[in-house]
Amino acid sequence: MLPWSDIDTVIFDMDGTLLDLHFDSYFWKQLVPERYGAKVGISPEQAWEAFRPKLEKVAGTLEWYCFDYWAKELDLDIMAMKRDITHKIRFRPAAEELLKSLRASSKDVVLATNSNRDGLELKMEFIPFAQYFDALYSAHDFGLPKEEQAFWHKLASVHPFDPERTLFVDDNLDVLRSAQTYGIKHLLAIAQPDLSRPVIETGEFAAADDFNKLLPVE
Repeated sequence: MLPWSDIDTVIFDMDGTLLDLHFDSYFWKQLVPERYGAKVGISPEQAWEAFRPKLEKVAGTLEWYCFDYWAKELDLDIMAMKRDITHKIRFRPAAEELLKSLRASSKDVVLATNSNRDGLELKMEFIPFAQYFDALYSAHDFGLPKEEQAFWHKLASVHPFDPERTLFVDDNLDVLRSAQTYGIKHLLAIAQPDLSRPVIETGEFAAADDFNKLLPVE
């Protein structure tokens, strides 16, 4: 249970936090190697070995999350490929129930994702969750990923919040550390971002393994 009376603003990540990360894991680790391998005439395994260093090179930057960047880098229609697997887009367990409870409260509820706008719009097209939020932001709106301190300053400039009375929930430990450095007091990691894979270690952060345990919002 969280100290809801001490929290005015709740900021959620999207992929791996509210939504099952399996959609994204499957896309980058299976579908992209399959399509890229077929394009250049190598096996999916060889394609993954060629693609993985490209991912690692831009980890923690906006390029990692940018459809246009990867479309150019791999010469693939990333958006069309995403649409091929939209049946895999789904809420994590009890995520929608938590959002509904927050919407019924007086809390300020914000989405802050590193996904670009195309990715955000695609997810909302198949799961209409915008109704639960006071505001939705892509890191691409600010030209900075959440891993950087400047992101939080820019977010606060357009959507003021008190870090001492804010809860931030994310599955990325580097992002949580960035939020912690900025001064956000209440931080929560995700124990199982990808529901098809085992629970992960969340380091120094408390982890939500079941959003039902955060209910009711008071």
